[in-house]
Amino acid sequence: MLKPKIQDAINDQINAELYSSYLYLSMAAYFRSLSLDGMSHWMQIQAQEELIHVMKFFNFINDRDGRVKLGPVEGPKTEWESPLDAFKDAYAHECKISERINNLTSLANGENDHTVATFLQWFVTEQIEEEANAKAIVDKLKMVGDNGVALFMVDAELGQRPAPAAGASAPA
Repeated sequence: MLKPKIQDAINDQINAELYSSYLYLSMAAYFRSLSLDGMSHWMQIQAQEELIHVMKFFNFINDRDGRVKLGPVEGPKTEWESPLDAFKDAYAHECKISERINNLTSLANGENDHTVATFLQWFVTEQIEEEANAKAIVDKLKMVGDNGVALFMVDAELGQRPAPAAGASAPA
């Protein structure tokens, strides 16, 4: 059974993960409006991954005989100055999510809940990858600058991102 404080914190994290998916869909729409279909594809895959995270938390609460309580999801930003600015926002957002996961882990440790702390280790590791991927794209877009040909090369590269593996939403 989950302690109420931890259950509330995980429910709040579900909301944050739903917002993440919503934000990345908004970015996908922004990129599509610029005919940057590869970047749009990358963000759509990112949105799908965030929904996988939602379901991991959702299933964990249910498996621990807790109660999922969904709240309203804030509307995301819809416009950016450039593709670089959008990916800078994505990187900053992933850093915020990492901080949230670390805070959840600290809460679980403080509440002496080893089951929750163990469950959260997957997310701690996942956030390393999430931050690194977004930062790598930011770095590439900084190198590209105003070079349109290079931008389209990055766009084509990002369009090759594979969809999440089937079964990825299974409980951790």
